[in-house]
Amino acid sequence: MPVSTTASASGLCAFVDASPSPFHVVHTVAAELAVRGFVELPEARPWTEAGAGRYYVVRGGSLVAWAEGDTEPAGAFRVVGAHTDSPNLRVKQHPDLAVAGWQLVGLEPYGGAWLNSWLDRELGVSGRLTVRSGNGMAEKLVRIDEPVLRVPQLAIHLSEDRRGVTLDPQRHVNAVWGVGSEPRSFLAYVAEHAGVAPGEVLGWELMTHDLTPSRLVGRDGDLVSAPRLDNQGTCYAGLHAFLAATERPGAATPVLAIFDHEEVGSQSDRGAQSDLLPAVLERIVLARGGGRSEYLAALAGSICASGDMAHATHPNYPERHEPSHRIQINGGPVLKVNQNLRYATDAVGAAAFALACAQAEVPLQRYVHRADLPCGSTIGPMTAARTGMPTVDVGAPQLAMHSARELMGAQDVWAYSAALTAFLTPAGR
Repeated sequence: MPVSTTASASGLCAFVDASPSPFHVVHTVAAELAVRGFVELPEARPWTEAGAGRYYVVRGGSLVAWAEGDTEPAGAFRVVGAHTDSPNLRVKQHPDLAVAGWQLVGLEPYGGAWLNSWLDRELGVSGRLTVRSGNGMAEKLVRIDEPVLRVPQLAIHLSEDRRGVTLDPQRHVNAVWGVGSEPRSFLAYVAEHAGVAPGEVLGWELMTHDLTPSRLVGRDGDLVSAPRLDNQGTCYAGLHAFLAATERPGAATPVLAIFDHEEVGSQSDRGAQSDLLPAVLERIVLARGGGRSEYLAALAGSICASGDMAHATHPNYPERHEPSHRIQINGGPVLKVNQNLRYATDAVGAAAFALACAQAEVPLQRYVHRADLPCGSTIGPMTAARTGMPTVDVGAPQLAMHSARELMGAQDVWAYSAALTAFLTPAGR
């Protein structure tokens, strides 16, 4: 079923529950695009017929989509960027362990996972396998929504001071999945669920996911409790904004770019530091009949909104936030500024997003990180550097960022998407 016309909190919950890994995010987005008439273009073939129309490209856990009208070769782009990955615990290459009569699966943290939040949760497994296919290989998505893994907490009676323990990512995040003195093959178990023989598996990228469904919570149901809101909240809002923009033809070509590997620096074949977005944008111009000069002219007139989630002011730790920049849940989208360019926002980008929020009739909040605390970053600075496009870093406010389960405002889902829609389709352009 295609996404509804308007982004909603319940729609976000369904999106997150359908997408336990970056590869599943791309699969979910691609399925929605296909329903809307978008055609997937293979990167390894010429795009000789990719003129006016609706298209997308997939590279692993990343995707770029665009809707092309009868634009002249020098037509500019309006880009909404996001990332598909989230911090979690991932399966090691030799995962089978047996310790003290327990059968374990060896896990390691991915990104800045808040490790204590992953303890004592029922965990499933998802990701992709590469398997033999004739003389080559094929990719197969896998998803096990069964409580097969659990990382147990240490009993308080065994803690030295009963204040908890500092978790060692090498020793303390392995998951139990059975009892016995001999390790069992976890990969064989996964292969069986994927419907392939264990000997046919050539490679894998497997990760754990929380099995508790996403849902609306709070006295008035005005909060969203879900895993992976950072940054599937933007993937969902950005998808809605992009689809809405394709129904409102304008001077600029709307583009949705969602990248894998942001949580570990984006330095991969499909991360925001790769050639994925610049290569796709140049090939769009080439398919229009333009050349290198037209491509560079198009970039010069383009702009990108780098969407990632933002820190709401925590009620139990208000002192950890910049005192004059309080950010409220259900208070509207957030413009993120950092003088040391951990965010890419400058005056031009700030103005573009402020105008978008005014056009969408949603409030705008402005975030600055405490100067005495290290500030996180996102795909904005590297996207700006790779393309030369003015880039503005924005987001929706949330609590518990990088936890196994996060919290955001239900009203912010719609407001965030509405602002991104207006950004892609500015009035008077």
